[in-house]
Amino acid sequence: MEATMTGWAELAACKDEDPELFFPISAVGPGARQAAQAKAVCARCPVRAECLGYALDNGLDHGVFGGTTAEDRRRLARTAPQRHRAA
Repeated sequence: MEATMTGWAELAACKDEDPELFFPISAVGPGARQAAQAKAVCARCPVRAECLGYALDNGLDHGVFGGTTAEDRRRLARTAPQRHRAA
C-alpha cells in the first residue's frame, strides 16, 4: 500500500528550503557536499522518521528523504526485515 504525505509534511524542516538541495546530481564531489547539506537539514527535522517511512513505503529511489540518500535507503532495505504493510 502506498503511503501518502499528510500533515506531517507541513512540520518538515525542509519545507522552506530549495527542493533542489535534496536532489543532488551525483554521489561524489559537489553532489556529496550537497547531500551532506540536505542531511544537515534533516538532522534538525521533527518529522524525519515520517519522511523516511514515506520514502521507504513508496520506493523513492532519488533524493534525500528522512536524512537518507537513495543508496542509504537501498542499504536499509537489504539489511532490514520486511516492513509491515497494512492490508
